[in-house]
Amino acid sequence: MSKAKVLILGGGFGGVFTALDIAGSADVTLVSDADHFLFTPMLYEYLSGEVAAWHIAPRYDELLEDNVRFVQGIITGIDLKSQTVSLQNAPPLSYDVLVIAMGGITNYVGVEGAEEFSLPFRKLEHADDLRRRMVAALDRIPPDMPPQNIRREVTFAVVGAGASGCELSTKMADLLNDAFKRRALHGEPRVLVIEMGDRVVPGMGDQIREYVEDALHQSRVEVHTQTRVVKVAEHELTFEHEGNRESLQTAGVVWTGGVKMSAVIEHLDAEKSKRGLLIVKPTLQLSQYVNAFALGDVAIYPDATPTLAGTAQLAFQQASLAGRNVKAYLEGKELHTKHFEELGEAISLGTERAAVLTGGKVFGGALARQARFALYTSRLPTWHHRLRVGASWFFEGTTPQPLLPLGFER
Repeated sequence: MSKAKVLILGGGFGGVFTALDIAGSADVTLVSDADHFLFTPMLYEYLSGEVAAWHIAPRYDELLEDNVRFVQGIITGIDLKSQTVSLQNAPPLSYDVLVIAMGGITNYVGVEGAEEFSLPFRKLEHADDLRRRMVAALDRIPPDMPPQNIRREVTFAVVGAGASGCELSTKMADLLNDAFKRRALHGEPRVLVIEMGDRVVPGMGDQIREYVEDALHQSRVEVHTQTRVVKVAEHELTFEHEGNRESLQTAGVVWTGGVKMSAVIEHLDAEKSKRGLLIVKPTLQLSQYVNAFALGDVAIYPDATPTLAGTAQLAFQQASLAGRNVKAYLEGKELHTKHFEELGEAISLGTERAAVLTGGKVFGGALARQARFALYTSRLPTWHHRLRVGASWFFEGTTPQPLLPLGFER
């Protein structure tokens, strides 16, 4: 008898780890618009050159088992009734069991000019674009420019002070401050992080927030809370605080202020929350379709610690339940449920520090940075990839790569 067809949409943590779990148990196909997986928690280290692309973005044809088929394509629609998925410029795919793990997309919340002029930070190419933007800003500075003019010319803003915004802004600030010393530039760069709420990393506890706030101070990042971005232009940012508006010249604006569902999920005929997330049972099945599972950013799971929502860690944990339940469904067995707890936090804070929360305690500094590398080595997708990357980090090191003039860059 032919094996059941399991179609997995999305090649992030949820999709890849589910595929690896059920490989061999069914006719498995994974669909992604990219040709590689991305270990997103270390995209900040890729920006700074602490890790190489192959460390955190292995190709699917190297990563997946031979018994998992990979299709690179853009998903344009899902029909749960006919059990088909439409692709751009390719024939539709049919399935017996569907796993939706597509993730979200950058949410610009309707801010004028934000989508057109700000930089997202979700993919390798986004990190490459941002690094080039920083180098270009530095290369434009003549040796005799006054410090105040330099500060204006090398001003970068990060929108959103969640974990992503704080990790990114400290990394950018450390790279730029280092470049100023190497190039003997007068003055210093300016990096701002802008947050609508009243505190940074609002989803984290007070213990780790203290380390984050200290790191922002040490990296000389300006923190603007209770501040709303009003408009983004090509070289200008306008924001509002307590009714007062201010505009400043920028060399770049990076948008990390949340995610939203893609048009495919928005148009999907399934039960959703007010925020547009797919409502799933404790088994990860859609409420109306027992042969369709959803996990990660696109789903609202009823039994998980609230701070896990929207994180790679939740998708990483859910994948084991999804794989187990897909196999149970195919075998006609009882499906399982699980409560997902915080496994701990590991946040990068510049090029020399990090903060790690484990066992209810937080530690920071250079030791935490090394612990973060060790922790994330253990969460890479396959044992052979973990072995190669771990050996590279141990023997070759994880030294940041300075922002060199154009022509000397990576």
